[in-house]
Amino acid sequence: MAIILPHGVLFRGGAEERIRRKLLKDGHIDKIVDTYQYRKQVERYSRWVTMDEIEKNDFNLNISRYVSTAKAEVQIDLQAVNDELVALQETIIASTEKHNQFLIELGLAPLP
Repeated sequence: MAIILPHGVLFRGGAEERIRRKLLKDGHIDKIVDTYQYRKQVERYSRWVTMDEIEKNDFNLNISRYVSTAKAEVQIDLQAVNDELVALQETIIASTEKHNQFLIELGLAPLP
């Protein structure tokens, strides 16, 4: 889809300026033209939408209704993280005990 806007978006400051600046500096214009020209579907960027779908959305053209820009949350394996922390704690304890033996041999006070 192409959108016709008042010419003010070409020179106004504020958010419009930041958008223009990013598009021009990042080469996003070439990507937009290429995506539009070749009707590419790109995850989190573009997809084909039928008139039926638009009609079901009461002709609302809000981008987020059709293209989700959200990134999936990274799944964390809590058991693996816990196992790693337990192993690190054991290493710390063993290293502290070894270090304390050296300190005692040198006549210095051991670490708590």
